[in-house]
Amino acid sequence: MDKKVWFITGASRGLGRIWAEAALARGDEVAATARKLEDVSDLKERFGDLVLPMALDVTDAEQVRQVVQQAHSHFGKLDVVLNNAGYTLVGMVEEASEADVRALFDANYFGYLRVIQAALPLLRKQGSGHLLSVSSALGIEARPLIGFYCSSKWAIEGLHESLAQEVKDFGIKVTLLEPGAYATEFGASGKRVPEMDVYADVRKQVFTRLSNEKRGNPQATAEAVLKIVDAAEPPLRFALGSEVLPLARGIYADRLATWEAWETVSNAAQGNPMH
Repeated sequence: MDKKVWFITGASRGLGRIWAEAALARGDEVAATARKLEDVSDLKERFGDLVLPMALDVTDAEQVRQVVQQAHSHFGKLDVVLNNAGYTLVGMVEEASEADVRALFDANYFGYLRVIQAALPLLRKQGSGHLLSVSSALGIEARPLIGFYCSSKWAIEGLHESLAQEVKDFGIKVTLLEPGAYATEFGASGKRVPEMDVYADVRKQVFTRLSNEKRGNPQATAEAVLKIVDAAEPPLRFALGSEVLPLARGIYADRLATWEAWETVSNAAQGNPMH
């Protein structure tokens, strides 16, 4: 297997850190980025010239362009561009301010978009490359209390479905990684909005469900992600963990049942053919 060059956002901790270390441990080269350089600089001590630690705030469009270009120039190519940076916003739809929601989308959606738009000209010129982005099981199922995070992931899902069709003729592959719940510090990095008492019961139900949720071992994800980047024909969507596919089966069965229950009304709304 040829040595690959990775560009990873959010490589300071959690899944991003695990995947950066897994790539480096097998001899791949990695541009490892985080908002604070000191959060990724320790990788240099362990992996030497294989790693290029870089500071990157994905909400800074100019910095994104410069850092992606710098990584490409340093290594001479980029094979895997992995969008992982982001955070969650905890609050009911009625509770959050527009400013909080805009800030979330600036990181979780526009952050991904900035990296993709910066990398695409380079990947097109190479005639190869693999764009991987971390979505979530919450890009399939939306839950209360984290609706804004869910909607950012639903937006990412739609973006990548279009993107995959647009870039396939240039030799560029696209994969959405859809993790279930893992035992990482991700939840701790979220922002919480002021709470309204009227939603106390719903909030309690959500936290009860969360506390009972089975969480996967994040270290176990590394081998799966390496298999995805090594695959000749990687999937557009990849369920990361054993909990996602059963969830998806139930959700899609329910959606189909609902559409079918209303099929007569839907069909009547078509009207007569117009020429």
